[in-house]
Amino acid sequence: MVLKKLFGSTATRSLAVVSILKSAKRAVDRGNYVRAGLMLGVAVLAWKWVLIGMVAQGVVGLLRKDDSSDSPDTSTSKAA
Repeated sequence: MVLKKLFGSTATRSLAVVSILKSAKRAVDRGNYVRAGLMLGVAVLAWKWVLIGMVAQGVVGLLRKDDSSDSPDTSTSKAA
């Protein structure tokens, strides 16, 4: 019952939608328009079903982690 109230609250739904929209903007900034379009669709669905938004954010987080592992590591320090 408590989770149902939490997921059904306006504040939780608003926070989920804002978070997803932020991910969509980040995808547009990176040139990934397909991911941005999908995130916009998920944002619309997340207003009604918060759990969909949470799952989508988790999937995007996993995909982003995979994307960053392919890029060269620039944080290594050079030994003197």
